[in-house]
This record gives sequence, structure tokens and C-alpha cells, in this order.
Amino acid sequence: MLTIFGRPDKGRGFCDGLSRRNFLQIGGLAMGGLTLPQLLRAEQEQGVGRSHKAVINIFLPGGPPHQDMWDIKVDAPREIRGEFQPIKTNVPSIEICELFPRIAAMMDKFVPIRSIVGASGAHHSFEILTGRRNVNQPAGGWPSMGAWISHQLGPVVPSVPPHLSLFYKTGHAPWGNPGGGGFLGVAHAPFRLVGGKNETSKIDNMVLKGITLERLQDRRRLLRSLDTLRREIDTTGNMEGLDAFTEQAVGILTSSKLAEAMDLSKEDPRVVERYGKGDPTFRADGAPKMTENFLIARRLVEAGARMVSLNFSRWDWHGGNFKRAREDMPMLDRALSALVQDLHDRGLDRDVSVVCWGEFGRTPKINKTAGRDHWPRVSCAILAGGGMRTGQVIGATNRLGEYATERPVTFAEVLATLYHNVGINLRSVREFDLRGRPQYPVDPGVEPIRELI
Repeated sequence: MLTIFGRPDKGRGFCDGLSRRNFLQIGGLAMGGLTLPQLLRAEQEQGVGRSHKAVINIFLPGGPPHQDMWDIKVDAPREIRGEFQPIKTNVPSIEICELFPRIAAMMDKFVPIRSIVGASGAHHSFEILTGRRNVNQPAGGWPSMGAWISHQLGPVVPSVPPHLSLFYKTGHAPWGNPGGGGFLGVAHAPFRLVGGKNETSKIDNMVLKGITLERLQDRRRLLRSLDTLRREIDTTGNMEGLDAFTEQAVGILTSSKLAEAMDLSKEDPRVVERYGKGDPTFRADGAPKMTENFLIARRLVEAGARMVSLNFSRWDWHGGNFKRAREDMPMLDRALSALVQDLHDRGLDRDVSVVCWGEFGRTPKINKTAGRDHWPRVSCAILAGGGMRTGQVIGATNRLGEYATERPVTFAEVLATLYHNVGINLRSVREFDLRGRPQYPVDPGVEPIRELI
């Protein structure tokens, strides 16, 4: 990765506690990251269109408790039911947990899925990003959903990469993994906008020394510095060199679109307040609770992103499940409802799909430390936007919340729905892995969720 360091604005830190200099990055080195010249070349070669559908993928690391969110079990025994009561929503047939009053008041804009099945049981983001298990991968690895979207649709505007990540690097590394380009290549890997705990500069980045944001407009000086950096890196064999597309990549650096999207001082203060005040503290080996990133995700989509992913808090509650729920769920309720309402207010509800979910569910039985343990047999998700048929519930579990009894839904089916929403025809997409074998965004035969289309 290549980082352009700039002077921090006094009194204007970003929501992750980092200065402006810490997120403006470009890829281009063999060690990984988004390669902007390759991205621009791919756009030119493919002649991609300019329609702007998008996905915001919200990951709740650790496995959120399905029976304490969208699937309250009022008829279950006390050791399973838990402490929370259901509340009515503005859709008469739907009830959800009392800790989500804002979402309840606008349930007509949401779709809870109560019957996600097929989780591997591993603590990682892989399945919600790819729809697949991370075993027996093809040569080059499975691309994430954002990589497929980037590859198929390309950038909306040259100055904003189509695939962006607000995933914080976490102590448990798989929770902070935003997916990769897989066999589609690093050009389609996510462009990471935030770092990790205590990470004011990234040790895996190459620094363009002597260039600040204030001097980026001096393109001659910037190009000379790039040439110097190229010579230095070429001697190590880490970069093949820069080509004619580098000048366009420099244009991305000089663009203000990403900087403006990340800068909430440019947003209406009333809108910022609606999302609530986040907590930048990292939750043990999980992510911080940054409600502001929900708003930044919307701003990034408006700036031209097609896929934005983010991780929020830590949901692996083996102990103190109900205490932690009372801390985290109201924050999620506020941020997620604000995001969806915002999309409707701005006329983006048919273009932008939102999904919020974790890697698996929690045990029906409450353990001796008032926690719930891992339960990959069934989990949940909640969707909104994308022109979907909202105001309904998909699937059901048995009285104890142990397994799906109606309409089991796989991770791949959710991703197939999101691909459909952005305009990707799954029947016409086929790419080849690094061994020349044909591969697809989802396995042939996997269809979008019919109730939502």
C-alpha cells in the first residue's frame, strides 16, 4: 500500500480517531492492496457502464444472538427465552426485540431473515463476504462480493474505487478481514479506509516521503516523487513499475471525493446527530462501535462507491449476553434505522441495498454466566433497500430457536439477491481461476430470494 501523509486538521479528527493523513491510500505495490492503475485499465478495457447501484454490508463480528434480536421466543422456557420482550412494529404481523424501537417504527422498510443456515461455525467474516466456506478454495482464492461487483461493474467515477472497506483491523484477525480480490486480482480487493487499534501509521504501507496533502496539487513534484519511489522499489523487486495509467491514478489522489465523503464536518449536523455518538474503543479483540461509519458508508456510496463494508463491535457474548445487548443493540438500532431512513429521504432506497448480519447464531440455552455460546445451526440477518419487497419476515425457527422450520436461507442466496439488486445477471457471469477452471459469483443453481424480488 502507498500512503500519502498530510497535515492533520486541528480540531477536525475523523470518527476513528485518526487524522486525515491516515486514510488516503493507494495500492500499487506487489505486497497487496488495490492497484489503481490496474483498476483504471480494467475500466477502459471492459467499457463498463455508469449505472450506480450499491451495497452496504454491515458485519457484526462474533455471532449476534438471533433469539434476542429478530426472533424473540416468548413461549420458550425461561432458560432459553432470555430477558427481553417483543414489541410490535409498524407491520402488524411482525414483532422484534424491545431494544430496537426505531427499527420497529419503520419495519415496513426492513426484512428480517430468521432462518440463515449453513454456517461453518468459524469466527470469521468469510461467509458473509463470499457466500462460501473458506475451505477447498479455487486457485487464487474466492473473491469477495465487492470484488465481483468491482470486476463486473467497474468504477462509477475514476476518482472513487468501487470497492471500499471500513473494516477495522481487529485483535482476532478474521473479524477484521474485509475480503479480497481472490482470483479476480488485487485490482478488485477493497480499498481500506480505516486501520487498527493504536494504528496512527501502517507499518505495511510505503510512505511517499516529502509529499503532504497541501502539495498534492503540484503534480510535477508528485510525479517526480513517484518516480523516485519507483526506482527505490524497483531495486527491491517489489514493483514492476508505473505505466501510462499512473497519471490517472494520481488523479484519484488529487480528487477530494474520498476526503469529503469521510469528513463529517461537511454533513448536516442534524443528520450526524441522528446516527448517534459512536465509541472508538476497540471491544477486546473485536471492532469499535462506530455508529458514524454507517453515515460515512452512505456518503461513500453517494461519492461513487458500489460496495462498502464495515464491522461493528464484538458480539461473541459467552457471558453477560443481556448486559452487552443493552449496550450494543440500542446503538445498532439507532445507526441502522438512521441509515435506512437516510437512504429513503435521499431517494436512494431502490439503488442501495443494506444487509446486517454475523457469522452464526447463539445457543438457545443460556449458560451459567448469562451468556449464549456458538450456534451455527441457524442465525439471522436484516435487509433493507435495493428495491426489495420489504415489510415482511423471511423464514422461521422452532419454538426454542434451535433450527429453521420455514424457508431456510443460505449465505449464498442472500448474496445472490444482492448481486441481482446491483444488476449482475448471475446466469451470464463466468470467470476463470488461476488454474483456468470456470468459477461463478455463487454456485450454479443458487437463486436470489424469490420473496424479495
